[in-house]
Amino acid sequence: MDRPGTSLPCRLLLAVCWVVTAGTAAGAKVLPPPSNLDYSFIQICTLNWTWNPPENVSSSCDLEYSSDIVIDEIPQDKREWSKNHFRVTDTFLNEEMRFKVRSECKYDNTSKPSRWVETSLLPKGIPGTAAVDLSCIWHNLEYMVCTWRPGENAGSDTNYSLFYWFDGLKNHKKCNNYSMHKGTFGCIFNFSFPKLTNTYPAISILVRDDSEEIRPVCTSKNPTTLVKPATPRWVKLSKINDEIYLEWSESDTFPQNCLFYEVGYHNGDVDSAQIIKVETNYTSIPSVDPNSKYIFKVRAKPKPECYSSKLYSDWSEEKSIGEKTDSTFYFVLIIALPVTVAVSTIILLVYLKRLKILILPPIPDPREILKRMFGEQNDDSQGCAKDDSVNAFDRFIKEEEIHSLILTETPECTNSEKENR
Repeated sequence: MDRPGTSLPCRLLLAVCWVVTAGTAAGAKVLPPPSNLDYSFIQICTLNWTWNPPENVSSSCDLEYSSDIVIDEIPQDKREWSKNHFRVTDTFLNEEMRFKVRSECKYDNTSKPSRWVETSLLPKGIPGTAAVDLSCIWHNLEYMVCTWRPGENAGSDTNYSLFYWFDGLKNHKKCNNYSMHKGTFGCIFNFSFPKLTNTYPAISILVRDDSEEIRPVCTSKNPTTLVKPATPRWVKLSKINDEIYLEWSESDTFPQNCLFYEVGYHNGDVDSAQIIKVETNYTSIPSVDPNSKYIFKVRAKPKPECYSSKLYSDWSEEKSIGEKTDSTFYFVLIIALPVTVAVSTIILLVYLKRLKILILPPIPDPREILKRMFGEQNDDSQGCAKDDSVNAFDRFIKEEEIHSLILTETPECTNSEKENR
């Protein structure tokens, strides 16, 4: 019964508060915006946006500036608040870039932020001619390798040039060591710092052509995300009893304890390969099979507490130790051994038989000797008889021929005698 009566003062209090709040909001003053917004290039790919503070701002206002960047109508979520009258940002050059800023009174509910003031940087050159897929790798903290492909609308005679700059260089530098492989451009330049450096400045990369028709492209990179260590080289691989000891080279360009290593190894079966992580440039593998051949490889990776890179070095060349027992050899040996024994036995038996004949020749049978002797004599007598008859026949024939010759020649002698007479 008392609830409606007691709630009336509360309702009146809420209504009064709302009216006061609405009146305060209605009377809030909108701050004037900054003026003379402009930009200038500090270095390649680096812009300095500047503006003047608004006029007629109450001294009680803790004035700050809120600024943001829009690339091709897409907000980049890079809003910043600052009391400075400038902001340094990276630029892209191949896309439209808009910069906007407004003034705000911090911790002041009696004023509203000003309207946004904008200006834009329009790209130059023909769309689609800018280099694409620009990427860089910092090899062993010694040199940088950047690669890119030509834009789809770029002509075959497009001659891209790469420029770079980082805090510490007075002026930007041009890369001079160019290459091209299967349609991909590349350039290498020295990029190193003292070994004990803890912080590294961002590096700005500009790729453009001398022709105004080719659209330039800019990018800014954190070099610690681009680090790729050199491939380790084997120093020692030895086996003592049932333990294998491994040691490989350690990079001289990296600070101490800024690399860890992965060692991969297997004993012939690649599918069963194992990978172990070590913090030093040496390790050992205990309890190995003495009858197996082990194959090793190693690679390096920067530690996250030193660098933000996720790049591994290339795997080292494979190194092996030990001898794997070949089951094929044993199979052939099992088959060949019985065959060899059998052949040797046969050869030995044949040889022993001949040797027995030479040492103990068989005793001849006298009956066979007499039979062969008489048989040969009969054959000889028959042969002689045949020969005598043949010879007698031949002699008879020859005598007949002689007699006929004498008879034929006798008349000639008679006639000659008569003529002589």
